[in-house]
Amino acid sequence: MATTIRVDDELKTRVAAAAERTGKTAHAFTLDAIAQTGEHVEQDDELHRLADERWASVLANGKTVSWDGTKTYLAARERGKRPAKPAARKLAR
Repeated sequence: MATTIRVDDELKTRVAAAAERTGKTAHAFTLDAIAQTGEHVEQDDELHRLADERWASVLANGKTVSWDGTKTYLAARERGKRPAKPAARKLAR
């Protein structure tokens, strides 16, 4: 697939300078930037899909884990401990 991208002179200069600093051609640098942007969009989409799925689950069963319980659990895991997972509780409505 061939694509033409019109870029103003200022951006063209910035891309060329950044590409040179990374040891890449402007073309390779541009392809990497496009690929990274596409990957970020895909990751954001997946994050939103997962968040929507989990929120729907919370609304359906009414259970959630408190933020304090979650922070305590994660802090212990970070210290290398293996704590019990915090218990889910009914969501206050």
